[in-house]
Amino acid sequence: MKVFNLRCSLAHRFEGWFSSEDDYVGQIERGLLVCPICGNQSIDRLPSAPRIQASKARLAAQEPAPDVIDRVPAPIPQRTGDQAHPQRELTMQSMWLQAVRHVMAHTDDVGDRFPEEARRIHYGEIDDRPIRGRASKDEAEALREEGIEVMSLPLPEAMKGPLQ
Repeated sequence: MKVFNLRCSLAHRFEGWFSSEDDYVGQIERGLLVCPICGNQSIDRLPSAPRIQASKARLAAQEPAPDVIDRVPAPIPQRTGDQAHPQRELTMQSMWLQAVRHVMAHTDDVGDRFPEEARRIHYGEIDDRPIRGRASKDEAEALREEGIEVMSLPLPEAMKGPLQ
């Protein structure tokens, strides 16, 4: 089993598990490999060092403490060559995925009926409950103008199925 560190062209980092190098190359060539964050198919394999078992004391001395990482502002990559702090990127990605999973688990999907359902809840026609669904930008703006709070949470195709 090969575990590769991967990155999409939008700088999202993730791991890929493959049965072999040929399996990885084949999936790239067939367009099967996509970023789990944004669905981007432009994927690069990052260089990685072999894993060497080291003492915990030595590893702790090499890694920055989590509270130091949290204080480091995450730079926004402007060009392909810009590098953001990898640990910070992974933390932000995992927090975003956690938030998405929470929303998916604790809301009812009303699909394209979202604007109508949101209005019915707002005006007391049906019981209040957390919902999610799809609305155009114009529909979302109309809801806001009526005093109905809505928030966009864009989900790429890769995340619209079961979340891993």
